[in-house]
Amino acid sequence: MTQAQPVALWQQLQAVAHALVLVKKGTSGTAALDAVAPALRPGVQALLFHVLRQLGRAQALREQLVSRTPAPLADALLCSALALAWDEAAAPYDPHTLVNQTVEAAKKNRNTQGQANFLNACLRRFLRERDALVLACDGVGTDTHRIAAKPQDSKRGLVAKWNHPLWWIELLQRDYPEQWQSILEANNQAAPMALRVNVTRTSREALLAQWEQVGLTARPVGDYGLVLDKARAVHDIPGFADGLWSVQDPAAQCAAPLLLSGLLVTDAISEGNKGHTALRVLDACAAPGGKTAHLLELLEPGSQVIALDIDAKRCERIDQNLQRLGLKAEIVVADAAQPKTWWDGQQFDAILLDAPCSASGIVRRHPDVRWLRRASDIAQLAAIQKNLLKTLWPLLRPGGRMLYVTCSVFRQEGELQVKTFVEHNTDVTLHPCLGHLKPQNSQTPAALVDNLAGDHDGFYYALLEKRLPA
Repeated sequence: MTQAQPVALWQQLQAVAHALVLVKKGTSGTAALDAVAPALRPGVQALLFHVLRQLGRAQALREQLVSRTPAPLADALLCSALALAWDEAAAPYDPHTLVNQTVEAAKKNRNTQGQANFLNACLRRFLRERDALVLACDGVGTDTHRIAAKPQDSKRGLVAKWNHPLWWIELLQRDYPEQWQSILEANNQAAPMALRVNVTRTSREALLAQWEQVGLTARPVGDYGLVLDKARAVHDIPGFADGLWSVQDPAAQCAAPLLLSGLLVTDAISEGNKGHTALRVLDACAAPGGKTAHLLELLEPGSQVIALDIDAKRCERIDQNLQRLGLKAEIVVADAAQPKTWWDGQQFDAILLDAPCSASGIVRRHPDVRWLRRASDIAQLAAIQKNLLKTLWPLLRPGGRMLYVTCSVFRQEGELQVKTFVEHNTDVTLHPCLGHLKPQNSQTPAALVDNLAGDHDGFYYALLEKRLPA
């Protein structure tokens, strides 16, 4: 059997640069990585995520090193090297090695061959003057490397320091005057790998015992979750193919229990279900199906779950995930905002509305999101969320519950959205719920820990009940 040859760093850097060009053009990081050869993909993903988490700093450094932005691929190579090398303590490779391999990557691509010497000169200067250039990025500088004290310069310093677009930083400052820095700090840290146990097939204790035999360790989180001490490929973790667990952040694991907790203990359910706890549930905007699966794992036999999503390919993922887990739902490809095209007229006992949003709460796992979003997206997404709430509410029976969810920390997509909805509908009871969850990790100061313990992404939860007629 032929042993796989190690992948040269310059090859990985070439692939990182190509992926970064795609992200800058609006392609998601997932799609950009899908275009990478399988043998390269794990290393390229690790490097690309590092680059995306330091891109604001890298672009600020590039502005000091060059008078005019290079062509896209050469610029991506330059920014990638700067992002990876600027902080020597956190660099995945020796900075001199990174510079050498970046130049080699340029030489071996016909589109960047002519700029290899230019890149070499820029990066060699960076190595010589790194400390002064980094200070200048923050608007501090020395006598010979001082940024003028202008408002726009201090704003550039914010982007370089926090590695987020300026509009994003300013929005967090307005929404969280005392906590915006801790949110950004958490965003720039890689999230651990978190799993949810499929309780229809095993228990958390049994799974931990099975993993212990192969030297895999994890710690419990929440009622159904496990956080691995070290991330691994899913196929390398026992139980994946057997459907014993799914990948899911602890904050996302709250959705199904929150929606069902008040319904599983009452007989006041839809007409055809009186006397038992089989429920008719809609998971709107369901792909890729993690929350759908959790609902099915917790519901009583005989319950009906309709998993709805507008994207046919993403619905295929729902089906694949449910088959692996041994679960079954009615999967419908349709627009949740157009019930006439898919609804049979029978009201639901429960609706999970995991609404399209900015994904501003999950940038620990998807560091490309911060660079893909635009300030104008938030109002557009808020309009979609408002319409979905208005459209789906009549589909809920009196006494039924809707859980409104977004993986966003922005208040316009969460607290303010629900506040407006409740004010304009007299048949809504807003139950106590988690509200806005901020991304947090083990470094989060105790005073800033929110109302969900442990390491988790940012989410918003609101539990709405439709009042029974008087």
